[in-house]
Amino acid sequence: MSKGNSRLTILPVVLSGGSGTRLWPLSRELYPKQLLPLVGEHTMLQETILRLEGLDELAAPLVVCNNEHRFMVAEQLRQIDVEAGAILLEPVARNTAPAVAIAALAAADHVRGVDSIGDPLLLVLPADHVIGDVEKLLDTINTAAAVAGDGKLLTFGVQPTRPETGYGYIRAGSPLEGFNNAFGVAEFVEKPDLQTAKQYLAAGDFYWNSGMFLFCASRYLAELQRVQPDMLAACRRAYDGARTDLDFLRLDREGFEASPSDSIDYAVMEKTADAAVVPLDAGWNDVGNWSALYDAKEPDEYGNVVTGDVSCYETQNCYIYAGHRLVTTLGVQDHIVVETADAILIAPRDKVQEVKKLVDQLRGEHRREIRLHREVFGPWGSADAIGRGERYQVNRLLIKPGGSQSLQMHQRRAEHWVVVRGKAEIRCDTEVFELMENQSTYIPVGTPHRIHNPGATPLEIIEIQSGSHIDESDIVRLEDTYGRAGEDQK
Repeated sequence: MSKGNSRLTILPVVLSGGSGTRLWPLSRELYPKQLLPLVGEHTMLQETILRLEGLDELAAPLVVCNNEHRFMVAEQLRQIDVEAGAILLEPVARNTAPAVAIAALAAADHVRGVDSIGDPLLLVLPADHVIGDVEKLLDTINTAAAVAGDGKLLTFGVQPTRPETGYGYIRAGSPLEGFNNAFGVAEFVEKPDLQTAKQYLAAGDFYWNSGMFLFCASRYLAELQRVQPDMLAACRRAYDGARTDLDFLRLDREGFEASPSDSIDYAVMEKTADAAVVPLDAGWNDVGNWSALYDAKEPDEYGNVVTGDVSCYETQNCYIYAGHRLVTTLGVQDHIVVETADAILIAPRDKVQEVKKLVDQLRGEHRREIRLHREVFGPWGSADAIGRGERYQVNRLLIKPGGSQSLQMHQRRAEHWVVVRGKAEIRCDTEVFELMENQSTYIPVGTPHRIHNPGATPLEIIEIQSGSHIDESDIVRLEDTYGRAGEDQK
């Protein structure tokens, strides 16, 4: 590699595998924060990709995500007219080091959209960060590209603005010869207590660890081979055994499960002699909790950040989110109030780091609200559970143009369908027929059935489920357009 080579192709590796439990109840396991429009018009995943458009020599992104999020990820890329080089599906969570190893192997193997670019620079980006100044970010990446092109494994250190105890830190070492504003890494430091964080801020050579990286694919694989050979061997087995499924690349489960679970920091960056840091001062925010989301938005004259139908009286320094109905506050200060269709969170702003503990408690109570929203999205559309009671549930189904539910049956419930808008093609047992607006049909227990939208506009149906077992575990899939046979959602 030639010193200062900044012409290498930059290949974004977008990590979209988290669950964002500290932003519950808006973020759920099956609809996490990176797939939500928390700050702007686009979702955080979309913003992560769109903000890179000003970079030269940019390849199509690789997206690494949870298998259960795959259709939402694909749909969100389609909405912004982006074709990924690959969407890599993790069968289990193994942290960031194995995820990036898979991406590096994919880059070396010339995945779709990545061929003919040689040994690319992998720009590793979590999908849940906010950047206030995109131009500064791009300038910093261009500076960092020259450093990474010289063989360094580079991380971006965020210029701290306060003594933060929720982040890890990086202490910068000596300046790197031949590069502007780039340093060796003296040490990585765990999350400090408040007094230590104040000392770091005063010292001036400590940076927040952003979790963003830039390095040549070959350099990362070489260092991983040196310091974590078992991890790399497992990732190779997972990648070599991967299979294509529609627009996705499914990693081999047995191979990936064999990989140790570790972060890039612990697995590689703390062990390599070639770690470097480039300071980043671009309004970075990892939106790790509700207080961080408050900081990412502009408050009103009373210090409140409000979204939705909210009316406040004598309320100060609060974050208030109304998703589905009017939310009012009286005499409230320094609180978080978040309302969704099926759950409400009220907490002091200085307690938001503990939301994860609350979610763990709800998990122990087997509450579905930690996993699903009331409205559940699939590749065919969505189902909103607008009413439920003993032995029944009422859903509002929206079927996309051309979309089809799986051919399925239920052992312990019947279904009644009323078309509200559009035209439906219905299969009930061996019969296929059309339903128009204001027409209805009945699906008996144990009968194979499917809804298809043959039209060019969304199809809306009110579905009434009735029976002894109203749960998605009662779905038996017989056929599926989207390759989901054996899964437990429509």
